[in-house]
Amino acid sequence: MHSAGLWTLAWRRLRQDRLAMAALAVVAGFLLLVLLTASGLLAADWEDEVAINYAPPSFLAGAPAAQARQARAAAAALPANPADPLAPEIAALRAELARAGVRPPAERLPSLPFGADKWGHDVLAKTLQGARTSLVVGFAAALLAVAIGTALGAVAGFFGGWVDAVCNWAYAVFTAIPNILMILAVAAVLQQKGVLSIVLILGLTSWTGPYRLVRAEYLKHRVREYVQAARAIGASSWRQIFVHIFPNVSHVTLVQTSILVVGCIKAEVVLSFLGFGVPVGVVSWGSMLNEAQNELILGKWWQLTAAASAMAVLVTAFSLLTDALRDALDPKIK
Repeated sequence: MHSAGLWTLAWRRLRQDRLAMAALAVVAGFLLLVLLTASGLLAADWEDEVAINYAPPSFLAGAPAAQARQARAAAAALPANPADPLAPEIAALRAELARAGVRPPAERLPSLPFGADKWGHDVLAKTLQGARTSLVVGFAAALLAVAIGTALGAVAGFFGGWVDAVCNWAYAVFTAIPNILMILAVAAVLQQKGVLSIVLILGLTSWTGPYRLVRAEYLKHRVREYVQAARAIGASSWRQIFVHIFPNVSHVTLVQTSILVVGCIKAEVVLSFLGFGVPVGVVSWGSMLNEAQNELILGKWWQLTAAASAMAVLVTAFSLLTDALRDALDPKIK
């Protein structure tokens, strides 16, 4: 009778956890949003000025009326220029539009669930586009960090000796410096803004956790009977590392990847907030929070609420899923 494998048993345990499945559904929903925004089917017009500056959210009582008053006040505040040669033509055009029932753009009242920013951009569309940037950075940086940590941990734990000593020295150097200072130092060295730069910054500074765990697993597995049998039949060292041992420690890398995704998303927000993140023309949750700090002084809280809420939901769901995944992959838990 064929016994169920590690991944089959883990999936069975995971399906029994309702909270984990709900978190998985939330994460899958965010990933679907990323695909829709990347394909242009969703929030492709986030840079369009669809409303007046700081238009309030539509769910607030009296928001349309307040937006109309703000538009009229802004139009009335513009001084007339008697020397403008186009003033008569503009006045005639406005009168013609009024007779046709067409309102000027400043007086149009679109329904924006989370309002508009200082440029009149839809905050909800910006939040969806920000999710795309933050998730791409989180997943790519986490995969890069896990790849570096797994490769170094595997060779250090399997070969030992001077290879292990050199890798441990590099690990000690990276862990001796506070993480945020290391991130800022690498960002200052690269001196470039962009998604690729952020991925490199976070990937090159986040590999120490996977390295420590993978190295410990390889130290334990290299003396197991199945590895000694592979060595006895002439398997090369690299085949023993990646073909024989790695499938038995892959659950560690999977859990570390899910943990680092959360950490890299939060780190990207911090970098963008400090000005080391995405460039102008690219939106992320961090850049939205950076803009929102000035808006909050003016009492415009909706961009801060939208970005912070989206990030809180995703990070909480990912954290719950990571905890459940760690328990499901633990062979000691039956």
